[in-house]
Amino acid sequence: MYLEVERVDVWAATIQDETGALASLLKGLQKAGADLQFVIARRSPDRPGKGVVFVTPLLEEQERIAASRLGFNVTQSLQSIRVRGQDQAGIIADLVQALAEGGINLRGVSASVLGSQFTAFLGFDSPDDVTKAIDILGRL
Repeated sequence: MYLEVERVDVWAATIQDETGALASLLKGLQKAGADLQFVIARRSPDRPGKGVVFVTPLLEEQERIAASRLGFNVTQSLQSIRVRGQDQAGIIADLVQALAEGGINLRGVSASVLGSQFTAFLGFDSPDDVTKAIDILGRL
């Protein structure tokens, strides 16, 4: 099976848990030219009135500058890869099984299918785990 596997930087920002806060941040990134492929936002249960948003990619310098001004930083604690390929039943189960057999514990998984293609973002605890995961998935 052919998989496109690459390391990605995930940017994160704290947001106010209020109407329009997320829209404001995303519009700011849009104005800087960002074409986001992945966005997750959620409330922070341990911080009432706050939330967190994760985005990727921010490729151009003007996008990264705008992101920094909006309160985003590259997450150092969440090492990530993006995996894309032809969708098939059980593909994510197969990927995470291969990683488990390689001794890699996942920090998080987000995946979706659009048409005949899947995209998955896999989070790991260390850069070493990312390197091992890329190697393992590249051999499938």
